[in-house]
Amino acid sequence: MIFEFIYLTAKLSIELLLLKNASLNQIIIKKTITINPNTSLLDARGILLRHNLKRLVVINSKKIPVGIITEKDIAKTIYALGDKPIKSVKVSGFMSKTLFTVKKSASVYDCAKLMRKHRISSVIVLARNGILEGLVTKTDLASIFLTHAVSPLKVSKIMTRRVVTAMPGDSLLFVESLLIHNRISRIVIQRDKIPVGIITYRDFVPAKLPYWISQFADPKEVEDYKTKNYLGEFQVNQMSHLLQFKAVDIMTSNPIIVKADEDVSVAVLLMIRNGISGIPVVKNSKLVGIITKADVVKAIAEA
Repeated sequence: MIFEFIYLTAKLSIELLLLKNASLNQIIIKKTITINPNTSLLDARGILLRHNLKRLVVINSKKIPVGIITEKDIAKTIYALGDKPIKSVKVSGFMSKTLFTVKKSASVYDCAKLMRKHRISSVIVLARNGILEGLVTKTDLASIFLTHAVSPLKVSKIMTRRVVTAMPGDSLLFVESLLIHNRISRIVIQRDKIPVGIITYRDFVPAKLPYWISQFADPKEVEDYKTKNYLGEFQVNQMSHLLQFKAVDIMTSNPIIVKADEDVSVAVLLMIRNGISGIPVVKNSKLVGIITKADVVKAIAEA
C-alpha cells in the first residue's frame, strides 16, 4: 500500500511537471477586448456586462498595454465614490498600472507562477515589439489542467480549507467589507454550515434590476433603470445604502457544490461549464472548504 501511494504520487508529479512546462502555444491565448484610458467607468462597466467579461486591458494609441481593470475594480470604485458624480470618472483614474506580462514563448508554469506569486487572475501576453498579443487567465490554465492531467487528484488535496462565510441575514455592507479586507473574490453564504448561496463582486455591479431598487424605488426610477444601459446617480448612491439590505437580497441561491472526495477534474469542469471561479466543498452536506481556479493554478505552480 505504501509503495502504491509513492508510485501514484510520483506519477502525478511527473504529469504536473509535463503540464507546467507546456508552451503557451498549446493554449488559445484570448484576444481580449480593449479600451483606452479615457473610457468612462460607465462605458467600461457596460462592456464588461455586454461581453460577460471579468477584466479589460487598457491600451494606448500604439496598442501597448498601460493598465488593466476588473469588475472588482469597478465595484470598489463605485463603492468609494460617495456623492461624487460617476459620469466624470475615467478608467485612467482607477485602473491598475502594475502589469504582469510574459512573452508568447513563455510556459504554462511561467504564467502559473506569476499568478500564484502576485495573486492575480490573468497575465498579459506581449509580442516582441511590446504590443498586446493576448491574455492568459486562470480559466485557461484550469482548462489545460483538465485536458492534460490523467491521474486522479481529490478535491480535498488542493482545496482551501479556510472559507470566509456570512449568513443570509448579514448586511451587504458587511459582506462587501469581507470581500475587500480579505482580498477575496467570493463569499459563501451558509446556514448551519450548509452552503446556501454565493456572493461575488459581479453581484455588486448588477446586469439586472437589483432587489433594493425594485422593492423601494418609485415606479419612475424603476422604469428609468430598466430602459437605460448606464448607472445614474440614483444607482450609484445605492452603494451608500448597503447597510439596510442583506446578503439574501443579492446572493446566488442553491450554489453549485462539489464533494471533498471527488476528483479535481469534476470541479474544474463545473467551473468552466458554469462560468464560475470557485465552488464550495462539502462533506456530508457540511461546508469543509472551497476549491477555486487559483487552487488549480497553485497545483501547477508548485509541482
